[in-house]
Amino acid sequence: MSKAKKTYPESEVRHRLADEFPGWRFSGGHIERVYRTSGWRSSLLAANAIGHLAEAAWHHPDLLVSFRTVTVRLMTHDSNGITDLDFALARKIEETVGWRPALEGSPLPGTPDNPQYKYLDYDAAPDKK
Repeated sequence: MSKAKKTYPESEVRHRLADEFPGWRFSGGHIERVYRTSGWRSSLLAANAIGHLAEAAWHHPDLLVSFRTVTVRLMTHDSNGITDLDFALARKIEETVGWRPALEGSPLPGTPDNPQYKYLDYDAAPDKK
């Protein structure tokens, strides 16, 4: 069992989310993000990428996988709150799931701008519950 880590008060969590993680929100003691996808296959691909990151980091979020959405919920369970572990994994998830190579000048073209190949709905506003 790991040692409890410093938890952040809700006000600081909300401030950091607003400043650093605009697609994320604080809800029910977790930081949460809903990724909108193009369908079941894309939801599974996103969930598997997040699962890989979580396992490699040894910090495991709750995932809700639906036909057109993947919801990620993070909290450090052994500290019963939001810690640096949650922010670090949220950042890595954002970098990975939101990666668009063509926008950063990469030689990789990225997903074609065609609904047939659309993977994630990058332009959708995050769900507000």
